[in-house]
Amino acid sequence: MKALGALGFLAALSMVAPASAQTAFESAAPNAVILDAQTGITLYCRECDAPVAPASMSKLMTMLIVAEELQSGRINENTEFVVSERVWRAHGAMSDNSHMFLAVNSRVRVGDLVRGAIIVSANDACVVLAEGIAGSEDAFVARMNRRARELGLRTARFRNVTGLDDPDQVISVRDLARLARHMIAAYPDLYRLYSQRDFTYNNRTQPNRNPLLGAFEGADGVKTGHTAASGYGLIGSAVRDGQRRIVAFRGMATMAARATEAERLLRAAFYDFQIQSLYPANAEVAQADVWLGGRATVPLVTRAPIAIGLGVGQREGLSARVVYQRPIPAPIAEGDELGRLVIEGPHFARREYPLYAGRRIGRANWFARAWAGLGDLFGGGQ
Repeated sequence: MKALGALGFLAALSMVAPASAQTAFESAAPNAVILDAQTGITLYCRECDAPVAPASMSKLMTMLIVAEELQSGRINENTEFVVSERVWRAHGAMSDNSHMFLAVNSRVRVGDLVRGAIIVSANDACVVLAEGIAGSEDAFVARMNRRARELGLRTARFRNVTGLDDPDQVISVRDLARLARHMIAAYPDLYRLYSQRDFTYNNRTQPNRNPLLGAFEGADGVKTGHTAASGYGLIGSAVRDGQRRIVAFRGMATMAARATEAERLLRAAFYDFQIQSLYPANAEVAQADVWLGGRATVPLVTRAPIAIGLGVGQREGLSARVVYQRPIPAPIAEGDELGRLVIEGPHFARREYPLYAGRRIGRANWFARAWAGLGDLFGGGQ
């Protein structure tokens, strides 16, 4: 294997402001994540891939299916669904859970159901939407699970549309943040409803439970959750200076602790972490040696942009190297994966990024190959 210094990377690092002596951030939540919305890079993770009970934060997947139905035109805001007696008893005014006081056997506009589900976390609204769209909650949940797999949310497993405790209903906080990122990017008009401070239906006004709204500058969502199994949790998002960050956590003991931790995570997201762009797409990172080729070296290039997230103290001791099997035998096709850019450090989890041949390299002519063969013969193959 051959390692080369990644000079472009090191030059990029030299432009990063020096890290302060501040202690590295640590969340008080047992499961927490900070995600950069533009790149999808995870900036902070504490047990963020563990499948956990999501409580009402799972309603984000419920609303994603509804958003897709609205976009397809199969339903619209004026479509009406009927409130069944089962929903009314189990999830409406007869229950102790969040609801929007839907009357039994009433017909309700999808636009009102969507606002009830998003703004006041109404369980009755979610189940009415599920039954109206898919015929039953079970059929709707099957769609949620199928869509989660399509989106690559590998920890997600849903059993209901409300987030009520079920031992088989789990998802990691990182996958919740990824789901929020997808919703924000794909359905910005629907996402704007998450920033509404209250919702009135049938002369009853209920507040949005998200403690970030109005308390943290730039916050515009996303979703709270609470059950006995999950504790108090939240998916939050905010935009500052054109940058959007997403946080997700669960397991807090009280609403007050949830509010405090939500602000701590978002504050850290903007002040304790940064995205450092290293290489654009199709950038040359290094030259690799070629054996018996028409050229002595081949450029190793990126295919996609490479960026990393850096927290306070993580820059110290950070290094980059290019690793490939030396020498690379010709012929080489443009686009062949030939090496890896390895970034590591004492306070930074190792990252590897594939590098590709930047051009085609044919085999050397017969004379060059013969000469190389003689060199091997008389040089002992060294």
